Amino acid sequence: MCERKDTRFAITKPPFCAGQFKAAVLLCLLLLLFAGCRYRGPAEETAPEKKLLFNRIAVVPFQHIAPEDEKGGAVRCPLCGITANAARSPGNPERILETLFLEELNRNKPKFHLLDGERVAAVYRRISASSLTAPLNQVLREVGKELGADGVVAGFVYRFRERKGVAYSVEQPASVTFEMHLLRVSDGALVWRGTFDKTQSSLMEDLFQIFSFYRGKGRWMT
Repeated sequence: MCERKDTRFAITKPPFCAGQFKAAVLLCLLLLLFAGCRYRGPAEETAPEKKLLFNRIAVVPFQHIAPEDEKGGAVRCPLCGITANAARSPGNPERILETLFLEELNRNKPKFHLLDGERVAAVYRRISASSLTAPLNQVLREVGKELGADGVVAGFVYRFRERKGVAYSVEQPASVTFEMHLLRVSDGALVWRGTFDKTQSSLMEDLFQIFSFYRGKGRWMT
């Protein structure tokens, strides 16, 4: 729940408007237009419950974290260290999800000030280049301090694979995995983490949708 107080954005757990943040994540998922999908998430983790105040939020450029093996493999989140099943993705999937996320936040008219993306990106690149050995949470905190932000959002894309095949035969199912973090600049704490892992399923893998399959004359309805 969001409430205004002294022109500041006051929140309880989770950080900023839960509905706004979830809507941004859900928009990413809806626009991918999966047919017959199974998923794990979105999952949320928050810091211990306490009142959190965020006047200004900075969103640093999302990153695509790719495994060394071309066939895919496990990678670690640069912030929390949790492993995820990742795959190399063509193009710039991190830009796609970042753009959708920012557009949805702005569309919902958040009660906090979202800092200019180009300025945030420039500061992030400069501090990252001069702090190559520093841990990412320290870099993000420095970015937030320079920008006068109360919180910094970072997103990581681990897998972004488009569907290949025709309506009746899928050569390669669509699959997406990403996560987002919110870092509190005052102490560097990660106060929110959201993850999403979704892969298209086949008819045999999703028997619970068999009736929808037949009602749709052999085509998935969801």
